[in-house]
Amino acid sequence: MPLKLNVKPGEKFVVNGAVMVAGSKGASLVLQNEATILLGKDIMQEEEASTPAKRIYFAILLMYLDASGRDSIKPTFMGLLEDFMEATTFAAVRKTLLHILQDVNSGKFYRALKTCKALIAYEEQVFAYAETSSESQSA
Repeated sequence: MPLKLNVKPGEKFVVNGAVMVAGSKGASLVLQNEATILLGKDIMQEEEASTPAKRIYFAILLMYLDASGRDSIKPTFMGLLEDFMEATTFAAVRKTLLHILQDVNSGKFYRALKTCKALIAYEEQVFAYAETSSESQSA
C-alpha cells in the first residue's frame, strides 16, 4: 500500500538514510514500497535527548535509522526502558512503555517513536507540575 507524504517547504526528511530537503514549494512524496522515512519534526539530535523519555526516543530513532547497528543499541534501549519502568508507578505509563517495547521487538520502530512522543508529552507535564509545585512551596 503506497504511503503519501506532504513535506513543507525547506523541511528536512530522511529516506533510507539519505537526508533530503524539500524545495521552496514543498513536495508531495508517494512511496510505493517499504522504506525507512522520517520527517524533520521526528528527528532528534543526541544533545536534545536530555530526559529519560527523550533518551528512549533517541535510542529507538537510532535503531530505526541504522538497521545494521540495532543489536548494539538495543541493550541501551532496554536499560533506559527498565529504568523508566522502575521509576514510575502509574499504570498508564507502564502500559505505554510496554507498547513501546512490543513495537520495538516486532520491528515497528516508527510506531514506537510515535508512542514515545506521547511519553515525552507526559514527562513534560510532570516536570512542569514539579516546577510549579516547587516554586509555590518556596514562595
